[in-house]
Formats: sequence, C-alpha cells, structure tokens
Amino acid sequence: ASRNRHPGARMAETSGIKANFEAVTSRIKAVLQDAKLEKEPTLVAVSKTKPNEAITEAYELGHRHFGENYVQELVKKSKELPSDIKWHFIGHLQSNKAKMVLGVPNLEMLETVDSVKLANTLNRICGEMKRTLNVLVQVNTSGEQQKYGVPPSGCVDTVKHIVEKCPNLVFGGLMTIGDYSPTPKPDCFAVLVKCKEAVEEKLKIDMSKKEMSMGMSADFELAIKMGSTSVRVGSALFGARQYNK
Repeated sequence: ASRNRHPGARMAETSGIKANFEAVTSRIKAVLQDAKLEKEPTLVAVSKTKPNEAITEAYELGHRHFGENYVQELVKKSKELPSDIKWHFIGHLQSNKAKMVLGVPNLEMLETVDSVKLANTLNRICGEMKRTLNVLVQVNTSGEQQKYGVPPSGCVDTVKHIVEKCPNLVFGGLMTIGDYSPTPKPDCFAVLVKCKEAVEEKLKIDMSKKEMSMGMSADFELAIKMGSTSVRVGSALFGARQYNK
C-alpha cells in the first residue's frame, strides 16, 4: 500500500483530471458520431471553487475555456493564471459587480445576461472601458423560481435590445440551465431551441453562427443531441469534491 503513497500528494488528483478530460472528450465524440453531427461543441470546464493547481493541470492538457460563477474568484484567478485562458462568466451577475468582472482582460464571454437593465449596465461600462463584450442571453426554460434568466416569452425582446441599443455588446447566442432532475430531460433544451427559432424568425439573425450554451455534467450528452454548441462541465472533469479556497 505504501507504494501508492506518492510523495507528490497531488499526483492522484491531477492524473484523475487527465483521465476525466479524456473520458468526457470521448463521450462528446461518441454523441457526435451517434447523432451524425460534425461540429464539436466547446467544452467549458467549470472551475468554480477549484484550486489553481487543478486548472493548471487542465491548462497543461491544452484546455483553454474555463467557467467561473463568482466574480471575486474569477478576478483573483485571472490575475494568477495564464493570460491566454478564455474565461466564461456563468454565474448570476449583480449590476453593482459588473465593473469588476469587466476588468478581467481575457473574459471571453458573459453567459448570463438575464435582463435589459444588466445589458444596459454592461454596455455603459464597456463604453467607459473602451472594450466590447461577447454576451449570451440566459433564458429560464424550466420556470423554476430559484433560477435566473428571462422567461422564454421575453427572449426575443431582450436579444433585440442588445442588438439595437447596446453597441458595445456582441450578441453571441443563448444559454440555459436544464432542470435539476436526476434523469436528464429534454424539455428545457427544447424550449431554448424554440427561443432560437423565434430569434431567427423575428429578428432575422443567423443563429447557426451563434452559441447555444446548454448541458452540464449530468445532461451534456442529451444537450449536444439537441443542438448545444457549448457545454459547461464541472464535476465530471474536476470531481465533486469542494476545495477550500
């Protein structure tokens, strides 16, 4: 047993990350083959509460897209980790923290615009900072009270506002969180697909060039089959253990 206790205490943990990335990548490829899909979705590794060592391990495997849920944690990690990481902010953003998150120079995308008010705040601060920002509109497709997002009926108007009134924001697509049931269900993803079709039809936006961010550790395979172009996977990559920050 003593032979398994490697003096580098993080060995087991880091090799686990490598195996997990390989497993998730091969599961994605299997879904693409099965569903006869060509374009591989972006894998956003959700690194909230994970230490820099875990992110570095994934980075050294060649991974670049990482997702964070908390503003302070993202700001701290972005200063400490390589500058070519493409950070996705995937948590609820309060308007008063918008300036902090926009201070991250390599913020690739903000996936959680859930109101016209937030869009206006981000647009104004981007103008002041002389930067642009890729954004996704978050849609609450399950109708659950505890979830953020515009209702499906408000999706087109929110997208229209961003495209017409927010010159510093680049509308990048739509995002949703599936329902929290133990068995993956297609309902929420089907609602987001309907929202996408409504945006195409009413606003004449070519959504084939936009992101559909849907699918997490428990349901990313189903999401890909239903048209996801970006999956946000945390526990399947980094393990379920919560680390002390």
